[in-house]
Amino acid sequence: MLGLKLATDPRWVNIAEKTIDEILTDHAYCEQKATTNCISLVVRYPEYEDMVDEVTAVAAEEWGHFRKVLKELKKRGYKLGRTRNDNYVVKLRDFKLKGDSRLKGFIDELLIAAMIEARSCERFRLLSLHVNDDELKKFYHEFMVSEAGHYTLFIDLAKKYIDSEYVKKRWEEYLNYEAELIQTIEYRGDRVH
Repeated sequence: MLGLKLATDPRWVNIAEKTIDEILTDHAYCEQKATTNCISLVVRYPEYEDMVDEVTAVAAEEWGHFRKVLKELKKRGYKLGRTRNDNYVVKLRDFKLKGDSRLKGFIDELLIAAMIEARSCERFRLLSLHVNDDELKKFYHEFMVSEAGHYTLFIDLAKKYIDSEYVKKRWEEYLNYEAELIQTIEYRGDRVH
């Protein structure tokens, strides 16, 4: 469904389990950054009214996710650690078209959001299937389902504002770029991305 070109090695879960407090902290900040990104899209592109309506709802949901992860951290006796730079997202943004039309820049923003949601969905799926903690399996299954919905929403929004063939072509370019990126960035078990 996601179409990712390079799957995460399932052994990532084994590494992640050893530092679940770090994964939960990173996950919390991913949700906070997703909230901020949605708000930014609304502020920068208010002329796309359907996007404003849809993404405003996603921003509220993402903030709820942040609070849910924070609650899980506290329940497990962990504290919210410091935020980290997400090199994965930074590098994805490097692929954004520069100097092109405002519309194509907007479409790239939607596709970047879709890619982040797709990779998060894929990682949450691995956690929901392979983590040894049954509560965390359920916890991450819920997040997997939500991320899949967000991924679809961002792709559908892109198709609403520009020719679907353009979206298909540009999405394929992002998929190829992201596969190369996954091979070149540091593989960390304490990060969602």
